[in-house]
Amino acid sequence: MVNALATSKTQQIAWSPRVNVVAVLMFIIVASPGLVLAIRRNNPLWFLGSLILVGILAMSPKIAKQWEKGVILRLGKFVGLRGPGLFWVVPLIDSVSTWIDQRVITTSFAAEQTLTSDTVPVNVDAVLFWMVYDAEKAALEVQEYKEAVSWAAQTALRDIIGRTGLTDLLRGRERIEEQLQDLIDQRCNPWGVSVQSVEMRDVIIPDALQDAMSREAQASREKQARIILGQAEVEMGMGGLLGAAALRQDKLTGMNGGKVE
Repeated sequence: MVNALATSKTQQIAWSPRVNVVAVLMFIIVASPGLVLAIRRNNPLWFLGSLILVGILAMSPKIAKQWEKGVILRLGKFVGLRGPGLFWVVPLIDSVSTWIDQRVITTSFAAEQTLTSDTVPVNVDAVLFWMVYDAEKAALEVQEYKEAVSWAAQTALRDIIGRTGLTDLLRGRERIEEQLQDLIDQRCNPWGVSVQSVEMRDVIIPDALQDAMSREAQASREKQARIILGQAEVEMGMGGLLGAAALRQDKLTGMNGGKVE
């Protein structure tokens, strides 16, 4: 479910419209004279011709945001990266196949009802922090690099859970996060992706097991309390015996002193 929402959000961002101010200005500058000539000469071909011309010219200017790289294909062949800022391409020949975001990206992923090495089903939620360090590889080596990273993280999490016991999973989160980061980084590095960190948000175990662990912890606390109480009683008893012995010794010392006089 988490991965589906993340994929849907990624697709919405990928298909969001990009406003090109330079192309709009070119449209106004070129189309306006054509409209004026069409009105003056009563010939709509002037306006249609200006629309065709501006339509072609408007394909040339492209604007990449500060954190983006545009992947340029010329007749289907990769020719380079452009951006950030304003750049120009050859109309009808060059195309921007994709825009690569080089900021640190967060991806939520999860493993549901996954068995640990001691066959306990658990649900684990985690967050991946990663970034594209090589935009060319991200564009050419994998079809959808964001979706690929998400699936690689999910399968790596299942692999780690499958060879880890429940106790280690609950108590050794930092070690597991390091192992998970290394495994995801190995899988994503050929795509030009670098994993910054992985954080496990929650580990959910079955309710019956939670109750059993709670009862076990309570019994352990009660046992420890009884041990501490018993030790205190022994110490108090020993203190009383030592006090009585000291008092008896004082009495004997007093009696012996009286006899000597």
